Amino acid sequence: MNREIIRQITEKIESYDRIMLFRHIRMDGDCVGATKGLREILRLTYPDKEILIVDGQTSEFLAFVGEDDAPVPDGYYRSALGIVIDVAERSRISNQKYALCRELIKIDHHIETDPYGRINWVEEDRPSACEMVAALYAANREAWKISPLAATYVYLGMVTDTGRFRFGGVNGDTMRLAGMLLDQGVDTETLYAQLYLKDYESLKFRAYVYEHMERTPGGAAYIYVDRDMQREFGLSFEAACNVISYLEGIRECLCWIAFIESDHPEDGIRVRLRSRFMTINDVAERHHGGGHACASGATVYSREEAEQLVREADESVRKYKSQNTGWL
Repeated sequence: MNREIIRQITEKIESYDRIMLFRHIRMDGDCVGATKGLREILRLTYPDKEILIVDGQTSEFLAFVGEDDAPVPDGYYRSALGIVIDVAERSRISNQKYALCRELIKIDHHIETDPYGRINWVEEDRPSACEMVAALYAANREAWKISPLAATYVYLGMVTDTGRFRFGGVNGDTMRLAGMLLDQGVDTETLYAQLYLKDYESLKFRAYVYEHMERTPGGAAYIYVDRDMQREFGLSFEAACNVISYLEGIRECLCWIAFIESDHPEDGIRVRLRSRFMTINDVAERHHGGGHACASGATVYSREEAEQLVREADESVRKYKSQNTGWL
């Protein structure tokens, strides 16, 4: 834990009467949990301050956490401290009015590529941004307040970004901070039901995926979800993107990839890449993307480019297997 940066962030928060929180496009549990959790902690601790999240995105998967704050005039930003959480590059901040803020703080756990904040707190080894919010609270717990709701938001992000504490990077600090949140009264049974219960139709889609997924000779599994498939199963784009989780856990497949067509061809084809043991972000970076070593995203603009990405992933798996043992 970088105590000096945490001290600087705390002092900066205390010096402002208005704070705006920002997250990344294509919102997920980590960026939502981190922003909503920090907002609730700060509102409880500093009731005279105005703490806002103005985002505008929607998510079927995360609808149960409630809405963000209503839009505000540009003048609100100009007098505010902006805190951007879980966003490596400023181009991926969902509300681009972040740039109007008087000062910016960046809190992130991705590979550092764009140090855009006045204060940049980046820890690439943290498995979630929510863990960093939990650490921020823990460092200030004698003065700051928390509630079961705030703890639930932060725990939500830790759970989703670590695959229920199974992914690389999870360590003793992760579990101690999660335990601290659980002690606040997180209702895990309800939370897990919201996150992981499946609709009947989605199970049919899962069965379809298992029938139609493919595997390269080297050991990369992949599926292509086109617009016709999404219409056939009544999938939103967000639900279609979750297909990546279906490919996890195939023995000898150290990498798995999902290609998802959007309703707007000019936006390209979204790619989600995951890996076990080996890194995969270098493949994503060659195709308009990036991210974590073992969890990245990219964009391709044709079936041919998708096929090229699969070949590159297959080669990466082959190379890793030839140079390493114990990869199951």
